[in-house]
Amino acid sequence: MKNQDSILIFGSSGQIGKSLIRKFTKNNYRVIAVTRSIHRKGYQIKTQSNYGYLDLEEINSFSEESVSRLMKKSSICINLIGILFEKKKNNFNLIHSDLPSMLSKVASKNSIKQFIHLSSLGIEDANDSNYALSKLSGEKKVRQNFPESIILKPSIVYSVDDNFTTNFMSILSMLPVMPLYYEGKTKFTPIHVSDLADIIFEIVKKKITGETIECIGPEVFTFKEIILNILKSINKKRLLFSLPLPIAKLNAKLFQLMPKPLLTMDQLRLLKYDNIVSKKYKTNFDFKLDANKKFYNEINRYSFNWTTGGQYSKKRKEG
Repeated sequence: MKNQDSILIFGSSGQIGKSLIRKFTKNNYRVIAVTRSIHRKGYQIKTQSNYGYLDLEEINSFSEESVSRLMKKSSICINLIGILFEKKKNNFNLIHSDLPSMLSKVASKNSIKQFIHLSSLGIEDANDSNYALSKLSGEKKVRQNFPESIILKPSIVYSVDDNFTTNFMSILSMLPVMPLYYEGKTKFTPIHVSDLADIIFEIVKKKITGETIECIGPEVFTFKEIILNILKSINKKRLLFSLPLPIAKLNAKLFQLMPKPLLTMDQLRLLKYDNIVSKKYKTNFDFKLDANKKFYNEINRYSFNWTTGGQYSKKRKEG
């Protein structure tokens, strides 16, 4: 039987999923969190919720039958599943295009009230990036299958659980130099994960449908400015230098051979394009859905893990 206040979340073990579980269960929504491995991810997910408001469901293969079984219990479905680089079994088209297509199709068949799909900001012009093309394909298929779906396009989402600021904190704490790709001029509008969770919560609460929304934070930074903010937060000084594109490509080709690549050729191509509002869609601010957390202030809350002296260091600076 369909629960009118039940939220079905695919991709629940990531930073956005965990933040959403905290937000929804705190506000008396029942959440069904889908994971491919309860044994590895279950405990971590369970710690995010109020007692009695979370159900864990394990899916070994995403078939229409297994997904339909879960959607029959829910009124709202949120798809957060995405990858930053391709593996043998998980490629961009499968994860970003085929899977959202199937989920939105099943959601429509099961009369889901709201289908919310997470895409990416700044991908419209990136026609040489497989990541961007797969994301755009997913958006198109979701809109075709479920015309009233909500498509969210966030800029970089950051927090203590991210794979962006924390990776750079680790790299910058060890290496004496830091290369800047495309002279570090690419622009971003980072948004804190709790702000994005608040936006999604309000979309559900206000029953918004049929919109594509670009989700941004309150500030615009170049890549170089982001690195400088991170360096300031971990109280380090490093030599920053512009890496010529041929050498950057060689770097990316070597890095992408790693199990968890620091950089891939596709990511390098994507870095050419600004990650800011396209003006093709409304932003969260247009819907009075504010995102007020300042980048430096927020990273400064957890960067002590990478500073000499930790959180008790007298040299840590407030924004």
